[in-house]
Amino acid sequence: MESVADAFKGLAATVNSRNPQVTVKQFSDACSLFSGLFGILDTSFKFAKMDYVSKLNDLAAASRSISTLEAMIDKDIEAGCVKKFGSHTRNLLKVKQGLEMIKVLCEELLATEGDDSLKDAAIKAYNQVLFPHHQYNIQKACATGLNSLPSKSLVLLLIGETEETINVHLQSYVTASTPVISYLDKLFLSKNLGIDW
Repeated sequence: MESVADAFKGLAATVNSRNPQVTVKQFSDACSLFSGLFGILDTSFKFAKMDYVSKLNDLAAASRSISTLEAMIDKDIEAGCVKKFGSHTRNLLKVKQGLEMIKVLCEELLATEGDDSLKDAAIKAYNQVLFPHHQYNIQKACATGLNSLPSKSLVLLLIGETEETINVHLQSYVTASTPVISYLDKLFLSKNLGIDW
């Protein structure tokens, strides 16, 4: 989790700079660090892992020919495919929503320190962020996965963290991801795309 927090600190520094141009590569590299966590929670998050990884793979592929996130969105707008299923921009929006859910999950885990349930925090984060954007069959699949989450202590053991160390990383991610998510929201809104689709 430390590598994730550090990567998002780097992204936060970029978006807080005088000329905030986030490269597609920097963004996709930072987001790809969550894939390892999905691997540990593979049974519970099988659908989420497949969905998230496929969208990230698309952004990683785009990074080979498109420099910045803004240029990527502009290219989709010009091609008239910005809101179409599978477009780079739609995939970016879905990854952003994933980052928001992880942020809320981190906040919930910090607020319920000492509670060994990962499930309660994850269900609350999912319902708040992703549930409104998912169709019924996806909602049901996610509910099943979230209800089968292992305990927090088992996950900490698997990732080699303690309650103390994980809390530091969770707080770092919350702090660093806030301006990154805000930057992405402003980017979508500046293109008159909205953020609820």
